[in-house]
Amino acid sequence: MSSATSSVEALSSLLSRQKSAFASAGAVSADTRRQRIQQVIDMLVRHHGELTEAIDLDFGGRPAGFSLMNDVLGALAALKHARDHLQGWMKEDPRQPFEPYDQLGAKAWVMHQPKGTVGILGTWNAPLYTLFSPLASALAAGNRAILKPSEVVPRTAELVARLCAEHLDPLDVAVVNGDAQLGEAFTAQPFDHLVFTGSTAIGRLVMRNAAQNLVPVTLELGGKSPVIVARSADLNKAAFSIAAAKACNGGQICINPDLVYVPKALLEPFLDALRAAYSELNPSVAGNPDVVAVVNQRHLDRVESYVLDAQARGARIECLPEPLALNPQDRRRPLRVVVDPAQDSLIMREEIFGPAVVVLTYEDLDQAIDDINARPRPLALYYFGEDPQEQQYVLEHTVSGGVTVNDVMMHAAMHDAPFGGVGASGMGHYHGREGFLEFSHQRTVFKAPEHDPRREWGLLPPYGEHYLATMIAMVTAD
Repeated sequence: MSSATSSVEALSSLLSRQKSAFASAGAVSADTRRQRIQQVIDMLVRHHGELTEAIDLDFGGRPAGFSLMNDVLGALAALKHARDHLQGWMKEDPRQPFEPYDQLGAKAWVMHQPKGTVGILGTWNAPLYTLFSPLASALAAGNRAILKPSEVVPRTAELVARLCAEHLDPLDVAVVNGDAQLGEAFTAQPFDHLVFTGSTAIGRLVMRNAAQNLVPVTLELGGKSPVIVARSADLNKAAFSIAAAKACNGGQICINPDLVYVPKALLEPFLDALRAAYSELNPSVAGNPDVVAVVNQRHLDRVESYVLDAQARGARIECLPEPLALNPQDRRRPLRVVVDPAQDSLIMREEIFGPAVVVLTYEDLDQAIDDINARPRPLALYYFGEDPQEQQYVLEHTVSGGVTVNDVMMHAAMHDAPFGGVGASGMGHYHGREGFLEFSHQRTVFKAPEHDPRREWGLLPPYGEHYLATMIAMVTAD
């Protein structure tokens, strides 16, 4: 049977066969884990051209260089980091036995055991990275995996399925393809762990389905990641970093800035700096091969509806680099900057995930922090400023999945640090040792000493006359 299938029954059978193979294989050596990861690396290196071409066709315009940087090189970096460090991560973790067994020769340790088969649901905005970066952690931990690419990018999904079938053992790593109905069935399978990257709304459904089988989940969701531009910030640096982020993948990134908080007195200088920076990066939009298109018409209509709703409610709209005569054959769009929209606007509630951004003015820092804290926990938070005490204040008075200071989105590139959300932006991590631990069962082992003193100490029945008094005497506060 091909590793690519649209049949729920075949998916269930595939999962069952992977689980049987896992159970019969026993311990998974470091060499085996490295070999599995290397096969994925070799596949991506060999076929990177085909993969970036498929992504370009699916998006209707996505530069090959960007897809290489974002998806291929991003995935390769995660895979190589896991390959090169997994042996150290696998080492047993010695723990101190409790008294008095520590004096009698007892030993204790934590072993990191693979869970079994991990199901990984990727997303369309980073169709390779969201599959193969968590796969790196899963394989490093000794697991097998079944991948479900996003149906929004069908050419990429089909190519990933074909390449994995050609280069990988389906009992190690397999791919299933299908529509949202198969995706829902996928999340209801009895995996040993499930990874989902996508929206918060769908994340709730994934978690509900996984709960039927008590499957642990890693949810990488989104949210309205805020940027605080402080009065002490280098305004040109902040504007350039935000412009570069919004130009990246057409703003279609889970950690992309959604809300930018700017001191009211600095609004016009900031908007001028943002326009200059964005125009430098993208001096034109129509036909510009450097501009990433919105992935499909449904998502384009969604983003447009947010902007039009805000405009209808009285928001100021700036268009960078300039307004565009719309071409129905081209989904590339300029960046719309929505200034101080009404609180009940769609764009204030929904994750943008496209070429638009909200700029909100504030009088004092606590006003911005209070507004951030009144919203669901974001996947990322960004602070621009040169005041160390203020920086620490922001870090201590906000909660987010990750933080970048004086830039945006950089923390997600750390392969030796956990990446993940909190609250409505997700749960769990991948990347680095924390990713290895996420997909490992941390199994405590206690090895008893030869001599057990409990009976001679009167700690086993029949209890002696001094047993209760001894227990009471041990109830202390120090």
